[in-house]
Amino acid sequence: MSLLSQIIVGFIALIHIYILWLEMFAWTTRARKAFKTIPPDQFEKTKVMAANQGLYNGFLAAGLIWSLFISDAMWSKNVALFFAGCVLVA
Repeated sequence: MSLLSQIIVGFIALIHIYILWLEMFAWTTRARKAFKTIPPDQFEKTKVMAANQGLYNGFLAAGLIWSLFISDAMWSKNVALFFAGCVLVA
């Protein structure tokens, strides 16, 4: 992958790590400021669901980061494209 592609993949991975943190660890605190359309009383009730969503975002980030460490260029590109496609679909 080119350097620009690696930077983009890394940036997308960082966004998903932030989303993981927000949904798994800060759902009842910081997430209230980010998700203003959700009624305040729903945050505690949806904590488990949000953690599950955060875990999914963590897997996406892990796959994107993994693609940056693969030495074979074609394999690295294919793995990055797969996980970027999963991000796009999500």
